[in-house]
Amino acid sequence: MITPLPPGRHLLRAKDLIDARYREQLDVPALARAARLSPAHFSREFRRSFGETPHQYLLTRRLERAAALLRNTDRTVLNVGLTSVGSFTTSFGRAFGMSPTAYRASYPPASARIRIPTCVLQAYARPRSNGSREDNGDRGR
Repeated sequence: MITPLPPGRHLLRAKDLIDARYREQLDVPALARAARLSPAHFSREFRRSFGETPHQYLLTRRLERAAALLRNTDRTVLNVGLTSVGSFTTSFGRAFGMSPTAYRASYPPASARIRIPTCVLQAYARPRSNGSREDNGDRGR
């Protein structure tokens, strides 16, 4: 006999879906289907289990990803699933206490933190051929 999964496992499916696909337009009915629950029951159980609504959790994931992009890159952050610049700026300000522009400015520029792989450094640090004996095959002449 197959033992049914506890309800919390179904909720984790929806939470994992949000974590993996935060860029996509996810709504409560789609998340509820992933959890195999009705939308209303899913919303209640998600909030009870995780302390916030599915929408709040999705927004938090998107804002965290946007903050990471602002800290570590010079790319735009609207590719994290947020479509309105105005609502993004407002939500980001509420979550982080400053505008996205001020947040990015509070970290060193991305170009200052670029890590160049050792193999690339070694390749560019190698001396160039200057026509010496070893380079042109004149051994001991």
